[in-house]
Amino acid sequence: MIHLKQPLVLSAQSGNVTSPLFAAAAAASSQQRRTPRAGGRPVRTRRISCASTEEAVGVSTSLTTKERNLTVTAIVTAQAAPASMYISRGLDDIQDLFGKTLLLELVSSELDPKTGREREKVKGFAHMTLTQGTYEAKMTVPASFGPVGAVLVENEHHREMFLKDIKLITGGDESTAITFHIDSWVHSKFDNPEPRVFFSVRSYVPSQTPPGIEALRKKELETLRGDGQGERKFHDRVYDYDTYNDLGDPDENIQHRRPVLGSKEHPYPRRCRTGRPMTTIDPKTEKRSSTVYVPRDEQFSGIKGLTFSATTLRTGLHAILPALAPLIKKSENFPHFPSIDDLYSDGIPLPADAGAGASLHIIRDVIPRVVQMIENTTEHVLRFEVPHMVERDRFSWFRDEEFARQTLAGLNPICIRLLTEFPIVSKLDPAVYGPPESALTRELLEKMMNGLMTVDEALESKRLFMLDYHDVFLPYVHKVRELPERTLYGSRTVFFLGDEGTLMPLAIELTRPQSPTKPQWKRAFTSGSDATESWLWKLAKAHVLTHDTGYHQLVSHWLRTHACVEPYIIATNRQLSRMHPVYRLLHPHFRYTMEINALARESLINADGIIEDAFWPGKYSVELSSVAYGATWQFNTEALPEDLVSRGLAMRREDGELELTIKDYPYANDGLQIWNCIKQWATDYVNIYYKSDEDITGDQELQAWWEEVRTKGHADKKDEPWWPVCDSKDNLVQILNTIMWVTSGHHAAVNFGQYHYAGYFPNRPTVVRMNIPVEESREDEMKKFMARPEEVLLQSFPSQMQAIKVMATLDILSSHSPDEEYMGEYGEPAWLAEPMVKAAFEKFSGRLKEVEGSIDEQNNNPENKNRCGAGIVPYELLKPFSEPGVTGMGIPYSISI
Repeated sequence: MIHLKQPLVLSAQSGNVTSPLFAAAAAASSQQRRTPRAGGRPVRTRRISCASTEEAVGVSTSLTTKERNLTVTAIVTAQAAPASMYISRGLDDIQDLFGKTLLLELVSSELDPKTGREREKVKGFAHMTLTQGTYEAKMTVPASFGPVGAVLVENEHHREMFLKDIKLITGGDESTAITFHIDSWVHSKFDNPEPRVFFSVRSYVPSQTPPGIEALRKKELETLRGDGQGERKFHDRVYDYDTYNDLGDPDENIQHRRPVLGSKEHPYPRRCRTGRPMTTIDPKTEKRSSTVYVPRDEQFSGIKGLTFSATTLRTGLHAILPALAPLIKKSENFPHFPSIDDLYSDGIPLPADAGAGASLHIIRDVIPRVVQMIENTTEHVLRFEVPHMVERDRFSWFRDEEFARQTLAGLNPICIRLLTEFPIVSKLDPAVYGPPESALTRELLEKMMNGLMTVDEALESKRLFMLDYHDVFLPYVHKVRELPERTLYGSRTVFFLGDEGTLMPLAIELTRPQSPTKPQWKRAFTSGSDATESWLWKLAKAHVLTHDTGYHQLVSHWLRTHACVEPYIIATNRQLSRMHPVYRLLHPHFRYTMEINALARESLINADGIIEDAFWPGKYSVELSSVAYGATWQFNTEALPEDLVSRGLAMRREDGELELTIKDYPYANDGLQIWNCIKQWATDYVNIYYKSDEDITGDQELQAWWEEVRTKGHADKKDEPWWPVCDSKDNLVQILNTIMWVTSGHHAAVNFGQYHYAGYFPNRPTVVRMNIPVEESREDEMKKFMARPEEVLLQSFPSQMQAIKVMATLDILSSHSPDEEYMGEYGEPAWLAEPMVKAAFEKFSGRLKEVEGSIDEQNNNPENKNRCGAGIVPYELLKPFSEPGVTGMGIPYSISI
């Protein structure tokens, strides 16, 4: 329904008479709505402003009065596809000249009182005006038409058009304009004869839908669901589910065959169906293509496309690596640490031949921070920005204190757990993997605690914590060791919480499981008091860091945010109408995610992609994330408070409030502030549209949505008992809060610090290429280690080519786009058009600004030693707002990179 401050008065066709067409409340002020950019989704202005709204009232005419016709001017703001010549361009230009570019149909919210059926739609062709991108239509509307609830649009061009908005104006006064916010691509009628439907900014739960647009609401959802048949086309807007069966390409290379993820054997969230045919060699694997289908409105805007796209990863990186190939052998390691430092100072000179020159042009466009011109010359070098961590303290990565600190305030602060049982015992089958007892004995840990307390006393006082990659990785040790230049162990690292609130590592355990030819091997490592033990400790730390890096990228980041959120997006579009309040609440949290995920399947997580090439799991990478999904993922513990409680990092007091086990836990401290802001916003929003729990259970669209998330989107987990039931306002708030947190705060915490912490790869190596020398104690390996331990460490690190590929990728992944939409900074038009929602949003925005100030205050408090101190990087990953680029801060609404 359209909202106006004043009744809309249109000039009558016959005579100089005026009459109200409908009384409705004003939509959001045009000066503060979204401003779309070329090529896709919109950017919003930075400040919020809207007029108050009033309930719409239809106006009927007297039966004794002759029906008057009123004139409505419809102004369409559009943006065509990028200018280019195409076969039918001339025909489209002729259509424009004849004033038949767009066919508009106004749909009344009311039924015809005489027939009880939908009123006849009012049609009119929009023609080009002298203002570029603007089209205008004059429409004759009966005075009794009632409130306009929807506009149908048919694009008469042979090419799609991007529509920004449609304004309905009376009396030539734009201040009375009723605005339909479109921000969408409208397909050509030659691609699909069905017109697009756009509803007003007013949100309705299904039971409150005006009767005149009830059928349109249902039909639009049927269109978005599709029929599950055929290959999807570029212009389609169909959302459906499929398994991850498109990561391999066995027709191209049999070695690229990968298991299908999304089954009892390999449980996984579902992705968007593309309908591509199956490969010849493997009928379970979908054929790959140069582009991957995502629904049209999920694709990048023009600005986003320039800063991150398939070109960025595929063309940019594939251009840079051949250019470096003559200079760097694929497996060549860094000969010494100064050669690593050179990547950030002198850089690597790039060849200047014609082919490389074309490559450099591509690279400069997509990774401008990496390729730089030498001053006063035409030569270029590959030179990386100094990561924030190394800029503050170039030796911090070497210290045990920093190793421990980053488990709480680094790139992966969501894996450390409270140690609650001792002795530590593996849950894996000892007949397969060997004895389950840990090498981390009571005597060893008490020795490393310097006699401060016994293990039992430390457990009782919650002083022992563990980073546990033992059971999850042990089944893959022998598989990974068969891959070239890779090795793997199961690992456990135990930390002690000191009186000052900081952690110190006590010991590391590395385990190789038994095999048909060798017994199980395991050993505990400590920092030691002699040179040999100290260097073995550094090597053991490198292995643990590699394990943490792989788990972070594949599970904490890819699985728990990108992959697990895609089913929410699909279900939301299939089951919740565009005018549903929950759809409109979640809409900004899903921006660009499906496109990002499609690009990841194309270039990052695919067979022989960047992840497989540069990270230790190799071809088992995504399969390993499936193992983690099956063993650990639960929707209820994706909520930050429940996650902290499940890991023993927090407990609930009798009053229900959380108490952190480690008081200075930056991720948890800041994350809980963000979580609580989202919770209050979701609570206020839900209370506006739902007055009772019965309203929740009676909302068929909402119930179908949540049922589909569980039974289709996460089908392999559909029967788990931990799924919340959507039967009350409180439960709906918790569901929405969890989804909104994962897309915003959780993703920001594990993504935007990647270059700051892993841009200097010794701090977070993606692969270790050599076994620790004492595993076999071979004479030649031990002799080399004893003579040159630093050289052994460097040879264990990623090769030069692996390191450069990862560093360039992380530079891209850590960057904010210029059109980034930060949570709380931009409001949806539908929020701003409803006074109560607008007021709740403004409070939400204000709370987030307060959080930003709180984080700055904590970062400057010397008592917070995990975020403040000499050379320490302040924890800013959960500061809500940011500028574009690699900043290490800022929380976008969505998983937008």
